[in-house]
Amino acid sequence: MWDAVKKARERYEELGELFADENVVKDRNLLLKYSKERSGLEDIVRKADEYEQIAKGIKEAEEILHSSDDKELMDLARTELESLGGKSETVEAELKGLLLPRDPSDEKNTIVEIRAGTGGDEAALFAADLFRMYSKYSEDRGWKTDVLGSSPTGVGGFKEVIFLVEGKGAYSRLKYESGVHRVQRIPVTESSGRIHTSAVTVAILPEAGEVDIDIKPEEIRLDVYRSSGPGGQSVNTTDSAVRITHIPTGIVVQCQDEKSQHKNRAKALKVLRSRLFDKVRQDQEHERAKDRKQQVGTGDRSEKIRTYNFPQARVTDHRIGLTVHKLEGILDGNIDQIIDALAAHDTETRLKAAGL
Repeated sequence: MWDAVKKARERYEELGELFADENVVKDRNLLLKYSKERSGLEDIVRKADEYEQIAKGIKEAEEILHSSDDKELMDLARTELESLGGKSETVEAELKGLLLPRDPSDEKNTIVEIRAGTGGDEAALFAADLFRMYSKYSEDRGWKTDVLGSSPTGVGGFKEVIFLVEGKGAYSRLKYESGVHRVQRIPVTESSGRIHTSAVTVAILPEAGEVDIDIKPEEIRLDVYRSSGPGGQSVNTTDSAVRITHIPTGIVVQCQDEKSQHKNRAKALKVLRSRLFDKVRQDQEHERAKDRKQQVGTGDRSEKIRTYNFPQARVTDHRIGLTVHKLEGILDGNIDQIIDALAAHDTETRLKAAGL
């Protein structure tokens, strides 16, 4: 760990000297790049300084205990040692976390795609439950949500719902939700009282801007058609619904929620851009990390990650073996307990891989 801290300090000081270089000062882009890099290193340097100050305090308290005969002074030293010991562990863990490479997408807005899987109407109803859960979670954190596209069913569920979550750090929190969410409950339509198991797939994508992904006009095919509601009923008398096909990858995005073709096209492009950005990220991660399946950050979306069991009022996350008996609260958006545990596990895994 201290080798990494030493390198961070050296680079931090080097960047400070570079700010005095005329060539750097004249190059706005280079100045911005170095400023951003130094800002990230500053957190490491400050945390390392804090840790060293605590270590110094621990050493002084230990010396008093070994050399003093003053009972009152020794009692003060013991109290100080106990306090500093706890702080030392906390600050060391924080320092290790800062030394890990940051995901540049963590601060981005997020596109959440929820799709009903096996289970028919029951899966569609649970897709609506998850949409509400993430909407409530976002609302509680002060994030804004905007539905980009949906396919509602006649029973109040969704075959598919795609929405944008706008807010600082949205992707850093929601990225652990990608995967298959399984529900076990007795459907309202089930007269015999049998428990059914249904599944819903959740995909979490960092929002991509035009700077991240450049889509050329010749790479897409645009089709327009009339919007329709559940059961095929017409909800629009104009050709406002939009279907965009990205020819090189075959990715298809549809949007019909807005009455304006222009707005539907803009939303569809937003989703397409983010799917392409996510594809690039996924390909890079597969090449970079062969142990990727050991991490819970942005795992395989075909993997069953969580079960919501209604008869037992429990939620189990299978990746870390966590079971919480607060089903109602979780579906009401109180999912921080699960996300915190997943984030901690992810950090621990990455620290071990980095040898820290």
